[in-house]
Amino acid sequence: MASAITLAADAPTLSSANTGFMLICSALVMLMTPGLAFFYGGMVRVKSTLNMLMMSFISLGIVTILWVLYGFSLAFGTDSGSLIGWNSDWVGLSDIGLTELWDGYTIPVFAFLVFQLMFAVITPALISGALADRVKFSAWALFVALWATVVYFPVAHWVWGAGGWAFELGVIDFAGGTAVHINAGAAALGVILVIGKRVGFKKDPMRPHSLPLVMLGAGLLWFGWFGFNAGSWLGNDDGVGALMFVNTQVATAAAMLAWLIYEKIRHGAFTTLGAASGAVAGLVAITPAGGAVSPLGAIAVGAIAGVLCAMAVGLKYKFGYDDSLDVVGVHLVGGVLGSLLIGFFASGKGQSDVKGLFYGGGLDQLWKQCAGVFAILAYSLIASAILAFLLDKTIGMRVPEDDEVAGIDQAEHAETAYDFSGAGGGARSTALPAPVPDTAKKVDA
Repeated sequence: MASAITLAADAPTLSSANTGFMLICSALVMLMTPGLAFFYGGMVRVKSTLNMLMMSFISLGIVTILWVLYGFSLAFGTDSGSLIGWNSDWVGLSDIGLTELWDGYTIPVFAFLVFQLMFAVITPALISGALADRVKFSAWALFVALWATVVYFPVAHWVWGAGGWAFELGVIDFAGGTAVHINAGAAALGVILVIGKRVGFKKDPMRPHSLPLVMLGAGLLWFGWFGFNAGSWLGNDDGVGALMFVNTQVATAAAMLAWLIYEKIRHGAFTTLGAASGAVAGLVAITPAGGAVSPLGAIAVGAIAGVLCAMAVGLKYKFGYDDSLDVVGVHLVGGVLGSLLIGFFASGKGQSDVKGLFYGGGLDQLWKQCAGVFAILAYSLIASAILAFLLDKTIGMRVPEDDEVAGIDQAEHAETAYDFSGAGGGARSTALPAPVPDTAKKVDA
């Protein structure tokens, strides 16, 4: 009896503070998807702006419904063979109690599942930047549904689900370096290798049409990323979430500065696009590592990612793959760097006592990180390429060449981002005085 009383007393109880914090973090992560839409939308040409926005927004609709129907169960249900989860009580989310707690934590299951939902939403949206200007919207929507089911839900289980092989191996991924960024970046590479290059790639200028829109999107991403990262500890009881918050800011700042310095040396200018891209590279790299490294380690992670991601974005011209908005160069490379650098910079004073090579921990954690990184990279790359190939051979992935040249916004959405057709005549006609008749002029004279 005494033992039972002790166990009952030690059992977690619902914390309104942690629950409120997680709901706020979930809203911040949701905001990242519109932020991503603006970030990508400003980077494309005018004729593709709305399509780029819609490729992110549609993920909010599709993935949300799939998550309710079966996605949450596949990602976080009872493990089967270390590969996938399942819990029939979670299908449709109909048998979850309002105060039922997520196992081992002080937040409701509903708070956990909606937080993870926002991760599931933004991950396929990240892929869209690599496919700008040339993909049918209907094909993209179907790809999102299939990819979330075949790739994202299983990989999320591997990394974060109890019993998942990467989780059990001890791969550290605080908030999604493997499950989100490597997963999306590898998928982007797989798809673009199947669907090919844009018309005019390496020949026509394809400059961003609105750098202010890019900076707005980057700012929203940076803001929302605090929820993305700090919220992944699922509470505020031991300070690890606060460490992650600090490291998110520190690494992002370091990456932005490092990218700009590289850019100045390499190209002779500090560009706004470079500042925005460098910030995102830092956010990507610190996502898996921020709970394991110190603030000084976060500076190192950010600076390394800033320089190497800046170098990586040029690889598409060398190797000839058309990664429209540098998803491979920033998210894949940044995710790989952030995940592997844990093996060097883990301090043993954050989320766990695991130490990296530079802190006397040897190579043990590094090889675990390598196993997680390259297995997920390979799976996502191959599975995504197969999905794109099947869709391309059935319904077709690309818009007709004439529509691509004329503008995918008009072809796919029957709209344009900016309409100035009525801005001149009406305003001018009301501003100018009415013409004076000749007779009036003579009288006045």
